[in-house]
Amino acid sequence: MKIADVKVYKIKPRWIFIKISTDEGIEGWGEMISGTKTETVVSGAYEMGKRIIGRNPFEIERLWQELHRSFFRGGPINGTIISGIEMALWDIKGKYFNVPVYELLGGAARDSIKVYSWIGGDRPEDVVAEAMDRYDRGFRAVKMNATQELHYIDSFKEVQKVVDRVASIREKLGYEMEIAVDFHGRVHKPMAKVLAKELEALKPMFLEEVVLPENEEAFSEIAQHVSTPLATGERLYSRWAFKNIFKQGSIDIIQPDVALVGGILETKKIAAMAEAYDVAVAPHAPYGPIALAATLQVDACTPNVFIQEQSLGIHYNKGFDLLDFVHNKEIFQYKDGFVGLPTKPGLGLELNEDLIEEISQEGLIWTNPQWKNFDGTIAEW
Repeated sequence: MKIADVKVYKIKPRWIFIKISTDEGIEGWGEMISGTKTETVVSGAYEMGKRIIGRNPFEIERLWQELHRSFFRGGPINGTIISGIEMALWDIKGKYFNVPVYELLGGAARDSIKVYSWIGGDRPEDVVAEAMDRYDRGFRAVKMNATQELHYIDSFKEVQKVVDRVASIREKLGYEMEIAVDFHGRVHKPMAKVLAKELEALKPMFLEEVVLPENEEAFSEIAQHVSTPLATGERLYSRWAFKNIFKQGSIDIIQPDVALVGGILETKKIAAMAEAYDVAVAPHAPYGPIALAATLQVDACTPNVFIQEQSLGIHYNKGFDLLDFVHNKEIFQYKDGFVGLPTKPGLGLELNEDLIEEISQEGLIWTNPQWKNFDGTIAEW
């Protein structure tokens, strides 16, 4: 079997799909992150895709190494392109052997996967109604953004707003609902210490990206102030970046993104590194159906994954949602806050290719919001 063709689709609201075809008719699908450089990713995917035409799609590790190892390596653009290609190769291999991908990675390590749901949007306000909605639908864990814009030093009233929102859910549902709070890198170290300390009494499930990952030295300082588990990793694009996190020892939960770190096997490797440091895994997956399906394959065979992000109904999904492009919608059906292990070959998806082709003709322009602080300085989104 040889790789015969590579095709890329730009899909609203913010997804990039890649399809790799073989000379034996088996096709595999992957997904890449658009971020704010959609055209760059698409062009890069075609450029790198040409390098694997005519190659054996089963040699996933060999191809990954060849694509990764350049003089100037790494970065989010290369990372997401290699990730999408790698997912598609695993999809082909699983379909050929007629097994889910996780069966080729050691087999199932669990019976089901716990999932959480997003609430509150980018600028969270009243979150109780949304939390109750998720509770009524069987979820027992939610995640919410902590703040909107927050300056290096800001008013305590902004901190109190966050505390009040989290407290409102606690008062309504008690400890029947786990609450993760995402600082989203919007909070600088001086305020992160204050906010983390004030939230501690409400017993969050974890605090995510309390500072930007490039300020990783601050993780240990914040960890000294609180006992709440700290999480990070969605912006890291290699296992070498995670190595520094593990060595530092302040992070309790890592959040690798299968569409950024190099794909399915790389995510599995990073999770294995985490296990050696007694660190839990909660993979990042707020994108489209292919990335989520690929992440579930990792979850199925990875014992230190304790919960999975999923993006059905997330505030970014305007116009289309994950299930719109999937025929076998049961793959993303949640019961009592859990999702079952995938059972179909490859990534387990039966995609609506006609709709994908149609929507891709409309093009895609996705730009992350650009925020400013009260004094006009640039704020982190």
